[in-house]
Amino acid sequence: MSEKDMFEKEDIFSKVLRAGRRTYFFDVRSTKADDYYITITESKKFTEEDGSYHFKKHKIYLYKEDFTAFREILDEMTDYVLEHKGEEVISERHQKDFKKETYETAPSEESFEKKSFTDIDFDDI
Repeated sequence: MSEKDMFEKEDIFSKVLRAGRRTYFFDVRSTKADDYYITITESKKFTEEDGSYHFKKHKIYLYKEDFTAFREILDEMTDYVLEHKGEEVISERHQKDFKKETYETAPSEESFEKKSFTDIDFDDI
């Protein structure tokens, strides 16, 4: 078998989903028996303090005999989350304009005056 034939068998069909620091790769692959299966790979970029970076990857192999049950559970889980929490992203980290407050020194007393400890905002919980 030529190198070209091996490459064509390996990359049958692919899709990519870019989601911030994460990228998901969905690939249809071929078994030795020339049957198909799916791989789902999550690749997450981590940046070091010196500016260098590396990726961590996790891969799931999904075979045809598991497609129906996998799809049913995935649909059930996504429906549950959307029904109970909606589509809006709640986590501050995922907001486009999120800026983490950092203090190079201890917060000033003025910052504590802005909000009393007895003032409770349930959106903060």
